[in-house]
Amino acid sequence: HIAELQHVTKRFGSKAAVDDVSFTIDKGSIVAVLGPNGAGKTTTISMMLGLLEPTSGSVRLFGQTPKQPQVKQRIGAMLQDVSVIDGLKVREVLALIRSYYPRPMRLEELAALAGFTEEDLGKRAEKLSGGQKRRLGFALALAGNPDLLFFDEPTVGLDTPARRSFWEQVRALSDRGKTILFSTHYLQEAEDAADRVILFNRGKIAADGTPQAITAQLTSRSVTFTTDTRSLEGQALMSTDTEQHIRERLLPVPGVHDCTCQEGRWTVTADNTDTVLAAIFRYQLPVHDIRTQQGRLDDAFEIMIHNDDTQGAVS
Repeated sequence: HIAELQHVTKRFGSKAAVDDVSFTIDKGSIVAVLGPNGAGKTTTISMMLGLLEPTSGSVRLFGQTPKQPQVKQRIGAMLQDVSVIDGLKVREVLALIRSYYPRPMRLEELAALAGFTEEDLGKRAEKLSGGQKRRLGFALALAGNPDLLFFDEPTVGLDTPARRSFWEQVRALSDRGKTILFSTHYLQEAEDAADRVILFNRGKIAADGTPQAITAQLTSRSVTFTTDTRSLEGQALMSTDTEQHIRERLLPVPGVHDCTCQEGRWTVTADNTDTVLAAIFRYQLPVHDIRTQQGRLDDAFEIMIHNDDTQGAVS
């Protein structure tokens, strides 16, 4: 494992910001750390970077503690605030940081990954725009050619094309065997970019798995359709017989949770939409405009946080 946390707890006074957290991270994976504010994400990342000591438990990167010089040489971090050295050009800042590492990434490669032109490299660091400063932060995180990268809310303040470009670079880095851990509150990004999501709530891990697995586990899929008995004004003319017939056919299907009709559009929630579709065709139900919908990661996130908070309130 590249990273291993065992029973890690971090207390600030009497409050446990991180409470008995354990997980491992394998080489080449892209892991998203999600959770509401105060859930323990940033504290966990800070302990992995060696910026905070755990109250109890152990954090190991490459089999050693994060503060070991050999470990520091192999990690890079892009935190939310990028501080720059005034008076130095972008090229000089990159050269300075590269000089601290035994096997730094080539300057040309850094510039290409961060999307810096020759003109950008000649700019004074303090004259950069907000988006350019984020790109500089990305380049500085990569300067030492690290094996493990930490990105804290990396795309805050970036426009859509810049965000897309950022994730393309992250995938390219992962393809080269680099391991990436990032926190974000853009859940769609986590769903699109990560091959694993660790969801924090109240200092504990609430869920851990692929975005697809977490979504499937926590959200229902649904099939929606209309019935073809409608008047010219679009008013539903469906008889109660048809309505009852549809319910009688679909509710007994294994895995179906609910079968409701609102303004002429039916919604059937189920564990597996295929079995619902099969039943519709098998019984030749009078339906059309069939659509299937899968829950999204943000739905799963809301359900998870709500369930956790409700249980927390009870306990």
